[in-house]
Amino acid sequence: MPNLRFAQATDLDAIYSISLATGLAGSDATDLYKDGRLVGHIYSAPYACLEPDLALVLEDTTGVAGFVVGTTDTESWEARLERDWWPHLRTQYPDPGEASSDWTPDQKRWALIHRPERTPANIARGFPAHMHVNLLPRQQHQGQGAMLVQTWLELARDRGAPAVHVGMNRANARALRFWARCGFQPLSADSGAARTAWMGRLTICG
Repeated sequence: MPNLRFAQATDLDAIYSISLATGLAGSDATDLYKDGRLVGHIYSAPYACLEPDLALVLEDTTGVAGFVVGTTDTESWEARLERDWWPHLRTQYPDPGEASSDWTPDQKRWALIHRPERTPANIARGFPAHMHVNLLPRQQHQGQGAMLVQTWLELARDRGAPAVHVGMNRANARALRFWARCGFQPLSADSGAARTAWMGRLTICG
């Protein structure tokens, strides 16, 4: 039986690896990137490092097989990233400049480090918490993803967050179905990229 526990500093490499292994709409993105840590730099590692009380890992006999991370206050979180996370990464990765169809996958991630996409204001205020779930194939389709979501929602609720949102590429049909099964409903954004689908729900679990 897999063990769900709070993430530790020693789990960080596994969190980076899982982020890459699920970084292509849930599939393995390893062949896309020269720098395999870029996906984790943006979508998982900052949570594990800066919000460890809301970072959980799922561990089986092979090792860490998945995680759930997030924050209870998206607006404060984005301000914190500007202060405590992005500055150091911006010294490591060049700003690729104006968007170009010739950008490599690595350059697209560099751009997000220098110009992070902001959560639409109406979503951040109406559904202030947000979360990310990543699970390796060996633990998928066994109810583990839903369990990660449920456990995290309880943590967020206990910390006073009334509602939570998630964002994903609207072309990721598998993710859209997963979040719908977890009780999330589509949300309308007042700004942001058209490619992003937003979904939200109350943190009350039941």
